[in-house]
Amino acid sequence: MTQQTGRFITLEGSEGAGKSTNLAFIAEQLRQAGKEVITTREPGGTEIGEKIRELLLDPENKAMHQDTELLLMFAARAQHIQEKIKPALAQGTWVISDRFTDASFAYQGAARAMGFERVAEIERWVQQGFQPNLTFVFDLPIDIGMQRVASRGGQIDRFEQERKDFFESVRQAYLRRAEMAPQRYQVIDASQSLQQVQQQISEQLVQRLHIALNV
Repeated sequence: MTQQTGRFITLEGSEGAGKSTNLAFIAEQLRQAGKEVITTREPGGTEIGEKIRELLLDPENKAMHQDTELLLMFAARAQHIQEKIKPALAQGTWVISDRFTDASFAYQGAARAMGFERVAEIERWVQQGFQPNLTFVFDLPIDIGMQRVASRGGQIDRFEQERKDFFESVRQAYLRRAEMAPQRYQVIDASQSLQQVQQQISEQLVQRLHIALNV
């Protein structure tokens, strides 16, 4: 793995956990601390990745096999890493992504019952040891998350239309992943007020990445 001068932060959680709101907050905190920052998302992040994202999220693609889903996720991720993430880090830019490989372990490995090892095998091939420096897991009860998604209005994508037990599997997988590697993960109680959530985020940025923030 090439030497990184930037840092790579990922945000994970089930639907409605507040990742997008807090991604913008983290980016602003880091910019105020003098860091060059880009934000991105998965699946997506590149022109090719965004086209794959359309396939994956399209609710009309009901016939998509779970193997196809997993491979498309990693196809988009491979492009994302090589085209966007690694070049930015090498230039000293901090990268913040709404989802990364932990999502594949949670959604495909656990909720689709494909198993962590199957996902890990593809992860080793695509990433060759490349991992985020810090992963925030935004955790909240599934009922609350589903209510938040419903309150947004608009079209429900292919994943958002899954059943409650699917998302419970996703939630538990994220928590298991965090328990397995506490040095990389920080679980945030996303059912708290936004102010409380963001206070915890700021504290962790200071403690884990040694950033001087105006908090």
